[in-house]
Amino acid sequence: MKIAVMGAGAVGCFFGALLAQAGHSVTLIGRPALVEAVRDGGLLLERSGERRHVPVLADTRPEAVGGAELVLFCVKSFDTEAAATAIAPHIDADCSVWSLQNGIDNADRLALILDRPAVPVAVYAALEAPAAGYVRHKGGGKIVIGPSARSEEFANLFATAGIAARVAPDVVGTLWTKLAVNCALNALSALAALPYGRLIGREGVDVLLKGILAECRAVAAAHGIALAPTLEDTVFGLGTSMAEQYSSTAQDLARGRRTEIDDLNGAILRRAAAHGLQVPLNQALWTLVKLREASPPPSP
Repeated sequence: MKIAVMGAGAVGCFFGALLAQAGHSVTLIGRPALVEAVRDGGLLLERSGERRHVPVLADTRPEAVGGAELVLFCVKSFDTEAAATAIAPHIDADCSVWSLQNGIDNADRLALILDRPAVPVAVYAALEAPAAGYVRHKGGGKIVIGPSARSEEFANLFATAGIAARVAPDVVGTLWTKLAVNCALNALSALAALPYGRLIGREGVDVLLKGILAECRAVAAAHGIALAPTLEDTVFGLGTSMAEQYSSTAQDLARGRRTEIDDLNGAILRRAAAHGLQVPLNQALWTLVKLREASPPPSP
């Protein structure tokens, strides 16, 4: 099957590599540095202590989505509108589009621009991209897919590539639950510059995490969404299951890049305001990350 990955960061490169290894024709669409690295030596995948160069196609042009049966849309949330507008004229009529992004509304924003359904997909994987064309897998790797006419077919395709995948009619609740996890850990990991294993369990952190999650539950409930009853266990369990993982927000700040905080804690702020709710912990985290984004890098 021909698959295009729009936004070849850590998530796009990881799933693109596994699908290519399973025999599919995968095209990564990303920045020139990625294209150059992949064309020179293939996509470098590090997993379970092993490194492997995976042959994939790479392109900078949005036109490269043409002819694909499945587009994996993996750009940062703040690039959704621009990237969707770029690929819209080039997507085949029978192509399926998946949003493998953080946040809770990217699929809706994507569908509005593409004028076709976009399937929301929740990704659970600990990944990092140390350099262009190089992705390191540190844990996890499953996806939860929203319903569509071809979701089961594509879930099986991912499963044959070694990716745990299931279709969930209640994917909205799954996305909100993942948002709450991200709200609890992403900003804290970034501000403390600590991986989950060295963050969770420190004095005062557990109380803070519970407070953040309680705010997220209240906002979700106001929107008619019930978060998973195991939410707290999931968050605290990451201190063991992904002990060495830094959040994506931490990785972005370390590289001097814009973060997705507006679509994480910022999303909770906007939805809390719509219902007259106060979320001071999420407000503080959002503000502190925005200040870090605006601050100059430290002197050598």
